[in-house]
Amino acid sequence: MKGFATLVELFAASVERYRDLVALKLAGPERGESPYLPTTYGELGELAARFSGLLEELGIGKGDRVAILARPRLEWQVALWGALRRGAVITPIDTELTPPEVERILAESEAKLLVSERPAAGVEVIPMGEQFWKLLEGRKPGAEVPSRPEDLALIIYTSGTTGNAKGVMLSHGNLTSNVQAFLERLDVTSKDIVLSIIPWHHIFGFTTSILAPTAVGATLIYTADYKGIPKLMLQNGVTVVIGVPKLYHAMFEKIEERLTRGGLKARLIYRLLPRLAGRVLRENLTGQAFRFFVSGGAPLSPRAIRGFRRLGFGVIEGYGLSETSPVLTFSTPFNRKAGSVGPAVPGVELKILNPDRQGVGEVVARGPNIMQGYYKNPARTKEVLDPDGWFHTGDLGRLDRDGWLYLHGRRKNVIVLETGKNVYPEEVEFELGRIPYVKEILVKRGSRQGKEVVQALVYPNWDGLREQGITEVEKIRELIWEEVSLRCRNLAHYKRIKSREDLIILSEPFEKTTKQEIKRYLYQEESAVDR
Repeated sequence: MKGFATLVELFAASVERYRDLVALKLAGPERGESPYLPTTYGELGELAARFSGLLEELGIGKGDRVAILARPRLEWQVALWGALRRGAVITPIDTELTPPEVERILAESEAKLLVSERPAAGVEVIPMGEQFWKLLEGRKPGAEVPSRPEDLALIIYTSGTTGNAKGVMLSHGNLTSNVQAFLERLDVTSKDIVLSIIPWHHIFGFTTSILAPTAVGATLIYTADYKGIPKLMLQNGVTVVIGVPKLYHAMFEKIEERLTRGGLKARLIYRLLPRLAGRVLRENLTGQAFRFFVSGGAPLSPRAIRGFRRLGFGVIEGYGLSETSPVLTFSTPFNRKAGSVGPAVPGVELKILNPDRQGVGEVVARGPNIMQGYYKNPARTKEVLDPDGWFHTGDLGRLDRDGWLYLHGRRKNVIVLETGKNVYPEEVEFELGRIPYVKEILVKRGSRQGKEVVQALVYPNWDGLREQGITEVEKIRELIWEEVSLRCRNLAHYKRIKSREDLIILSEPFEKTTKQEIKRYLYQEESAVDR
């Protein structure tokens, strides 16, 4: 792929080269009879140019902030590319945020304009839908304002688990370098049909679902309908799926249930001839054109990875952060290192800071994809970016001899026992989270008799237990404790939950961020009393 200095250059080149190819197939209430109406690269380029004309009339120019508050839809990308053409800086906002949270981001980012599917206070709003399209009718393209690689392109706000979201500043060069780096290794072309469920306000969705397909002229289909994915894949000849572990875990469980609960012949084929079983599944699940799944945003179960690959379905797992544009590493579709997020992408350096005896330490990274800093927050920027350009991720990991990265959770979550042993909560959560009676789990440090211990807070699968006629809390605790004791045998002795007192049953789900991550800080000081 040819290198591009800015996102504006990247988009213009794709519009010119792939003008007649389908860029997007998106659903929407105003899209007519077809639920997924196609838009070509040429059409998208024309609409974006018209939108830039509207922005020129409104006085939007170099460096002005344009916020977008909407679920993925055609207007989202029209606004994105049109605003970048005017030299503006994009601020995508999560639609699940409350009005006060949205207003805070608009104020902090100094947004001059909001393109939105809902009202918002304190800023001029261009509403999406019918009025949006009327504003573009007959409008001439706006003048293109030149951008440089070092110019700010995006301010993307982290969800944050402490309520203190940070605005990550990413330049054109940060984003184009990252896309070009992972596309050097990822074999995706204009022949690919990419299906994504990742929202575009999230950096993972923004880069992998918008920028990467656009750079190579692929077709992007976005859906929020998990259940409709197989139908969409079969109807459209999807070759690549971009999703989160939740999707793949659910998909693999259904596949495994289908294959193991079938007749004797089906079970034998699955066990002895998995690739044959996979070819049969392709006819009903993915279609014959399918190539591989891409997973990011959270750890994917090694068991699911191995299971998919046995059936002939490639799985790529990657790792990155908003601050790194985001991709730092990704694996390959059929490698034998399930559990690794792969080696660093070209141009990115990784090292492990202060490794322990097992080689586990903080992951730090350096490269052209590292953010410019946190907006209006030099103190927090200084905490994570050192003078030599290394970004301190706060994640724990180790590198094997081949340079492949294995993650071990967040540094701040580590439980240090009196023996000096480190327990990584995410490892224990992964093992115990496979218990059928457990819906959600958080492992944390606790204290008994003056000693630090490993505790587990569990929100049971109450609905499933009630269906079995099990409603008494003590009986539920006993069932889960028996399973915990069994599962802990797969863990080193010091990592285990060793007492019933350290199994805490919750009556309500954990509080979560908009990314559905548990707000760990709310539970770190909980005592061993059922909530």
